[in-house]
Amino acid sequence: MTARRVPTVLVIALSLGLAACAEFGDDRLGQARQLVLRAVDTVERFRTDPDLARFTGYMQGARGIVVLPSVVKAGFVGAAEVGNGVLLARGGDGTWSDPAFYTLGAASVGLQMGIQNTEMVFILKNDRAVRSVIEHQGKLGADLGLSVGLVGAGMEASTTTNLGVDIVAISNAIIGAYGGVSLEGAVLARRKDLNSAYYGAGATPQAIIIDRTVKNPGAAALKAALVDL
Repeated sequence: MTARRVPTVLVIALSLGLAACAEFGDDRLGQARQLVLRAVDTVERFRTDPDLARFTGYMQGARGIVVLPSVVKAGFVGAAEVGNGVLLARGGDGTWSDPAFYTLGAASVGLQMGIQNTEMVFILKNDRAVRSVIEHQGKLGADLGLSVGLVGAGMEASTTTNLGVDIVAISNAIIGAYGGVSLEGAVLARRKDLNSAYYGAGATPQAIIIDRTVKNPGAAALKAALVDL
């Protein structure tokens, strides 16, 4: 049975609701700090795992990256897919911005069964992709007007062989099986609570990534992990 997709506004509400209670309760600052540390581990794993060797190639000339250390998909009759992550952008001088916090969420209904925990990175190949993620909240691909290709350990490259792709999504299953990972209907939503907890009240992705007017020294290790990619 083919799953039916839930409207974007419901996906955003679902992802924010699940993400808010998924990790560390009300300790938003602790959650943000832990997420940055886990993002470092994910980047290092993608750099060194032979099955993910193409990661470094796709990163050449990339303008940004979204790192999602844990994306959990689970369901029985319906399914939810959610994970917290960080977005960083590469400036004209080659340096990386501090991370802004985001949630990936997707929901569908239909006959589905299983559970899977996957770490993912979205490589933003051009400035248009970076701007679209920062300025808008919508479904990857359709709503943002971006082309997305999905590859992963043990998977053949699909549309990512097209040099015109805007986002390359690379996945690495940690545990479980769910018949593959799909980004159809997936939404990237800003985590205002984590951005404010990590940088101070009112911190926005624009201020963090483009203007670079707010910083946190705790992000140094994550930026260092990306410096020569």
